[in-house]
Amino acid sequence: MLQALFTGAHRFADIRAAIPGVSDVMLTRRLRELEDAGLVERWVLPSSPVHVEYHLTQMGSEAGPVLDAVIEWSHKWIPVPAGATDDAASHPAVREPAQARGSSRPAAGEAK
Repeated sequence: MLQALFTGAHRFADIRAAIPGVSDVMLTRRLRELEDAGLVERWVLPSSPVHVEYHLTQMGSEAGPVLDAVIEWSHKWIPVPAGATDDAASHPAVREPAQARGSSRPAAGEAK
């Protein structure tokens, strides 16, 4: 979500278009959470009809290099599922355990 704001999307519809598969309800929740966390500001522009824009705060802007590093790391270490065509699908949040990927490290909760 923050990544969409870094690319210049500020209106709800623009942010939604930048995030494949996100529902209006989920996007609204996440934007509110980011606003509560101080990363995003919601601007209501007085016009007819009223326009709402979302902008990164200084704290949100400073998260850019951190996000870039995490994305670079994920591209290096998280395998791309067969047939994946975009970053959202190619780097899922839920992954198989480390041992299933061939790691010699025990999975969380396992004895060494």
